[in-house]
Amino acid sequence: MRGASNESLARAEQALAGATPAEGLGSELFSIAKLLDGSGALRRALTDPARPAATKSALAEQLFGGKISAQALEILSAAVSGRWVSGRDLGNALEQLSVEAEVAYADSRRKLDELEDELFRLDRVVSAERALAEKLGDRGIPAEHRQELIRGLLQGKADATTVRLAERAVDGRGRSFAASMRSYQVAAAARRNASIATVRVATDLTEAERTRLATALGRQYGRDIQLNVIVDPNVVGGVRVDIGDEVIDGTIAARLDDAQRRIAG
Repeated sequence: MRGASNESLARAEQALAGATPAEGLGSELFSIAKLLDGSGALRRALTDPARPAATKSALAEQLFGGKISAQALEILSAAVSGRWVSGRDLGNALEQLSVEAEVAYADSRRKLDELEDELFRLDRVVSAERALAEKLGDRGIPAEHRQELIRGLLQGKADATTVRLAERAVDGRGRSFAASMRSYQVAAAARRNASIATVRVATDLTEAERTRLATALGRQYGRDIQLNVIVDPNVVGGVRVDIGDEVIDGTIAARLDDAQRRIAG
């Protein structure tokens, strides 16, 4: 998001930060985002820059009062009171807020570590199973059937917050399952003011090695680092670390590739 939309999202996030974490809050916010997706008239009414903020807040209360929780309505009112560069930005913001609400709820139950681990493992499972990934992303299959599939996969194996987010990733709002899942992992890491480092190694790291690597990266980047370790035989040896758009590649494979490029001239 750009400019005014970012500022409006920040104000809505302040309203979310003041709310008591609740199990249904994220689902309520996501449902509103979906409703906005299907109604251009409603999007325009709630984001019209010519309308005073109080008017848009009053409209939100008129439409949603008594149908959603007081907390969800307060966050929605804060959101529609802002200015949005695009009408679609409001729906995108509400989706982001819905994820942050789920993460906050997990954190309130001391389940944040568990949530991060389950999201990462589910992402890896789906990435490794091509048939499953294709089925989850097939828009020709009704969303509720794909969500039933992901629920069956996670039944008895994951926290309820993980299941809700996985169902939401299947819905996607135009994004792939993988892209949604990774954004959820970023949101979970952000809750603890950390960044995610995806680490690829030929053989798994010991706990001591993970701790040393996380500490070293934390010193380098000036913030806590959450490691997601992927064992990848193609690495050959050494470590490849991806943090956002940055790549630290100390693998043998990378050095061989570099040598071949130099020889080829």
